[in-house]
Amino acid sequence: MSSDLRVTLAQLNPTVGDIDGNIDLMLAAANKAVADGASLVVFPELSLTGYYPADLLDEPDFLARVDTGLDRLLSLTRSTPGLHWVVGAPCRREGPGKPLHNCLLVLADGVIRLRYAKQLLPTYNIFDERRHFEPGPDVARVLRVGGRQIGFLICEDGWNDEGHDYAVNPFERLADAAPDLVVAINASPSNIGKHAQRRRLFAAASARHQLPLIYVNQVGGHDQLVYDGSSFAVEPEAGVVFEAERFAAGTHTLAFAEGRFVSASVAACVPAGETGMPTMEFYRRQIILGLRDYARRCGFSRVVVGSSGGIDSALTIALAVEALGADNVVGITMPSKFSSAGSVDDSVVLCRNLGVRLIEHPIRDLVAAYSDGFAAAFDAPLKGLPQENLQARVRGTILMEYSNAFGHLLLTTGNKSEISVGYCTLYGDTNGGLGLIGDLYKTEVFELCRHLNASAGRELIPNAIIDKEPSAELAPDQRDTDSLPPYPVLDAILKQLIEGERLGEEERASVASAFAAQQSSAEGRALIARIKRMIARNEYKRRQAPPILRLRGRAFGSGRQMPIAAHYDFQG
Repeated sequence: MSSDLRVTLAQLNPTVGDIDGNIDLMLAAANKAVADGASLVVFPELSLTGYYPADLLDEPDFLARVDTGLDRLLSLTRSTPGLHWVVGAPCRREGPGKPLHNCLLVLADGVIRLRYAKQLLPTYNIFDERRHFEPGPDVARVLRVGGRQIGFLICEDGWNDEGHDYAVNPFERLADAAPDLVVAINASPSNIGKHAQRRRLFAAASARHQLPLIYVNQVGGHDQLVYDGSSFAVEPEAGVVFEAERFAAGTHTLAFAEGRFVSASVAACVPAGETGMPTMEFYRRQIILGLRDYARRCGFSRVVVGSSGGIDSALTIALAVEALGADNVVGITMPSKFSSAGSVDDSVVLCRNLGVRLIEHPIRDLVAAYSDGFAAAFDAPLKGLPQENLQARVRGTILMEYSNAFGHLLLTTGNKSEISVGYCTLYGDTNGGLGLIGDLYKTEVFELCRHLNASAGRELIPNAIIDKEPSAELAPDQRDTDSLPPYPVLDAILKQLIEGERLGEEERASVASAFAAQQSSAEGRALIARIKRMIARNEYKRRQAPPILRLRGRAFGSGRQMPIAAHYDFQG
C-alpha cells in the first residue's frame, strides 16, 4: 500500500523537568518511526517537560531550559528528513493574561510547521492548568502531511464534544475544517473507570463527526498521579481498532489509508474491543507502576515498611516486593506490651513468604521511658488516647530513623477508610514518603490481598492476617470496631460522602442504596452525622500526610481540597 500515511504512536514515560532526558526518549522514538517508514511521530501532551510541571512554569530558569530544549528538538528533526514530530510543550506568548500557552508543535526538517494552543484548560479535581496557561484561540489547525490533511487537538479539547463543560467545542470546530485524520495528544491520568470512559467518549466523537482519530497518552507515575498509556486508534464505524498496552511505554506504527488503519506490517487492524481489566488487577498494576516510578524519580532503590502483622502493612509489603523486588524491601516489627504473639508470628510468616528481611525492634522499654518521663515532668500519668498515640509515634520515629540511616523510602500503610475518619496518628503511622493504599477503602484492602494470593497461586499474604479481626493493638483487647462501625458499613457511607456522583457506574447504584438505607433510620442518620464530623475534623491530618497514589476519581490530596477551619453541617 504505497499511498498510505504511516503514523508512529510514541507512548512515552517522560519525567517532569528532565527536558534533556525527555528529548532523548523522543529521539529514540523518532528513529524507530523512521525505521518503520512513518511520516508522523506523535508524542504526548507536554512531552518536552512532562505533565505536569506545576509552578516550575513560574521559574525563569526552567523556562530558559524549555527554550533550549525546543532549539535542540528543532535541530534533531534535521536528522530525520521528512518526519513530522508532533510535540507537546509550553510556549511563551505576548499580551494580557498568562504568559504561556500549552502548545502542540509540529516540527520537521528544523522548522516549526504548525503551532496549536490548547483551548480548554481544565481547572477541577486534580487539574489546575489555568493557573499557568492562557487558553488558545477558538480556531482549528490542520496540516497536510503525506497527502493527508491532519487536524490536531490537545487532551481536554477533545473531551467536550457533548458540550456540557465548556461553551467552546474545539472538536466541532475542527470537524468543520474536514481533516482526513485527527491527532489528539494527551496526558490523561488513570483512575478506576477512566480507561473505558476515554474509549467511549472518543469513539462517540469519531462516529459523530465521521473522523478517524489517533489518541496518544503518556504513561508512568508522577507524584500522586499514574498515567496508564492505552493510546489508541479509532475509526468512525468500527470504533477502537487498535490499543497500545496499558501501564507500559512503547512505540507503535500504524498505516492510514482510505479512512482505515492498518498495522505497520500492512495487516488490517481488527476492532480492539473493550480491553478493560478487573478492578483489583487495575489497582495492583497502578500501584506497582506508581511506586516504581516514584522511587526511581526520587532517587530511592529500597523501601522500608512497619510490619504490624495487620492486613494494611502486609498488602503494602507485598506490593512493594512486586514493584521493587524482595531484596529492596525491609520490614520492621515493633512489638509493644499490647502486641499479640500472633501479630509478630504473622509478620514472620509474611516476610518469609515474600523473601523480605524482617527486623525486630521492641518498643516496650521506650514507651515506658516516655511514660515515666511524662509523669515526672507533668505530675500526671500518661493514659488513654495519648498513651496509645505514643506507641504509634515511637514506631514512626524508629521507622524514620531507619529511613534516614540507611536511605530507604518509608512507605505509609494507612487505607482510605482510616485516613478519611482520622483513625491514624499524626507523626506516627502517618510518617513516610509515599502511601500505596491510601486510596483503597478497607474492604478493598481485603479484596486486593485475596487477589494477590489468587494471582500467585499460593498464600503470599497469610490467611491468618486476612481473616483476623482488624486491630491497632494499642490497648488491651482493642478492635477497630471499638471506634468505628464495621468496615462494609463505614465504606459505603464514606464513598457516598467523599465521592458521590464521581463514583464509577459499577459502584454508584449499590453505594447509593446502602446510604439510603442508613438515612431511613434515626440511628443511621446519627451515624452519618458522626462520620461527617470525623471526616471534617481530620482534614488537618490529611494535609500533613505523605502523597497517596491516586486510584479513584476523587482521591485525597489535590483531588479533594477542603478547608480546615470552616463551619460544616453535620446533620445526617
